[in-house]
This record gives sequence, structure tokens and C-alpha cells, in this order.
Amino acid sequence: MIGSIVLAYVWPQPGVYKGVVSLPKVANYGIALIFFFYGLKLSPRQMKEGLANWRLHTVIQAVTFLLFPALVLLAKTVAGGTWDSPLWVGTFFLAALPSTVSSSVVMVSMARGNVPAAIFNASASSLVGVFITPLWMGLVLSTTAGGVDTGHAILELSGQVLLPVFLGMLLHKRFGAWAQRNARWLKLYDQTVILLIVYVSFCESFAGYMFKGQTFLSLLLLSVAMLALFFVAYGITALISKALHFNGPDTTAALFCGSKKSLVHGTVMSKVLFPGVAAVGVILLPLMIFHTLQLIAVSMIVHRRNN
Repeated sequence: MIGSIVLAYVWPQPGVYKGVVSLPKVANYGIALIFFFYGLKLSPRQMKEGLANWRLHTVIQAVTFLLFPALVLLAKTVAGGTWDSPLWVGTFFLAALPSTVSSSVVMVSMARGNVPAAIFNASASSLVGVFITPLWMGLVLSTTAGGVDTGHAILELSGQVLLPVFLGMLLHKRFGAWAQRNARWLKLYDQTVILLIVYVSFCESFAGYMFKGQTFLSLLLLSVAMLALFFVAYGITALISKALHFNGPDTTAALFCGSKKSLVHGTVMSKVLFPGVAAVGVILLPLMIFHTLQLIAVSMIVHRRNN
């Protein structure tokens, strides 16, 4: 990811080229295939297994789509000012995103948590986020000059995310085993498309001099803020799980699914929610920092639990 950012700084021209065959258009087609392959791997049986535990599902979705935005809104209220800063917009965008899919399930499995519930909630979060994330962004940014067109965003995300997922699910019975056998290559494809989107986003930001004025100190403070956001959400989720008397596996699923945010959905949704915005690279910065720190923090927590 760092390599993509450095390349965008050194050679931004391919990322801002708007011809018939351009990297932004290639990225759009790549996005649709990501979610099609995700639908191929999504087992209806596993989804059914996770349906019954409604209290756990409610907690995870509430943490993902209500607690995170509330924490950022509280911080913004204390800080004051408008939403003109791309970093503040990016931080709230991060808070409104759905949970991760693969890493949440992997971490829950490693920590001996409720894996069927993790699969259900990660998948449900991805689908629900198509509607909730644009609604949150439209609500908060409605007073800014470049407010989000919520209806158009939901329609476009439905075409880019929901439609490919459902097509993949329809073909799961026939090609699901193939997708599982080639999961490693499909993951590599996912990562390649994400890096391409990151490269294109930062090309636009560097070409528009959007990072002018950003210092090392501001990035350090942003990193501290992202780490604090993660641990506050993680801690509140732990308290809620304890108050509801969740067992160990359910608590683990709540903690690891509720406290994480999806880089895949963030990069995809940024193209739809912020079309033509030169500062999209800056907007993605909080998410990329949070994504890196969440993986490090959760890996350390899993290691400590297992020992």
C-alpha cells in the first residue's frame, strides 16, 4: 500500500488519465469482480447457521454503524468547526463503513470464537453498508458545498456491490467449490484491485496538491486518534457483551467483528461518494491508518488470548 502511494507521488500521470481505456475505468470493472467472487464464496448454509443469535447480530451491527459514527460526531463536536477538512470527512467516512469480511472471520477463528456468527455478521455488514454508509455521509455532509447525493450513491453501490454479490451467490452451488480452491489467488486479485484504487486516488490528490500543508506531526496525531478510536470502540463492545452475558465465543465475535472497518468497501465507496474530488486520497488516509493499526492490535490481542 505504501508502495502504491509512493508510486502515485512519483508518477501520477496514469492515474489521472481520462481516456477510453484508463486506470479508473479498469478499477471500476475490477471492483465488480471482487464482489462477484465474494458472492461465489458465500455459502447460504453458513448464513443460515448464523441467523438464530439475534442479540449478537444486533450488538455487532449497532457497534459498526451507530457507535463508531457517534464517537466521531462526539469528537467533532468537542473539536468544533465545520466539515471542510478532508481528514475529518475521512474519519467520519471510516466510522460509517461496514466491517471487514475475511480478516474478521480469520481472527475470530484463531481466537476460538463463534465463526458462523462472524461469517453472518461480516456478510450482513457488507450488504447493509451499501445503504447505511451513504445515508450517514449524506446526513453529515448535507450542509457542505460538495454534499453527497445519497440516492444516486445507493443506486450506484447497489450496481457495483449488491448485484455482483447476488449473482455470485446464485452461482455458488456450481462454482463455490472452485472459488474455495482458488481462494488464495482470488485474495491476491482483491489486493491488486485495492492497490490500484489506492494508487488512482492518491494520483488525483497529488496532482491536485491536496497534501500540501500536511506534516509528519499531523499524521502522527491522526495515527494516535485512530488507535484511540479502535480501543474505545473495542472497550465499549466488551462492556456491552458483559452486560448482556454473552459467552466467550460470542464475546469474541462481537469484539473482532464490531471493532473493525473494511478497506475494500472504503476504497470502493470513496469512488462513488466522492466522484471527481481531488482530495479523495486525503479522505482515505484515516481509513488506511486505521486498517493497518486494527490488524496489528487485533493480532496482538489474539496472540495474548491464545497464550
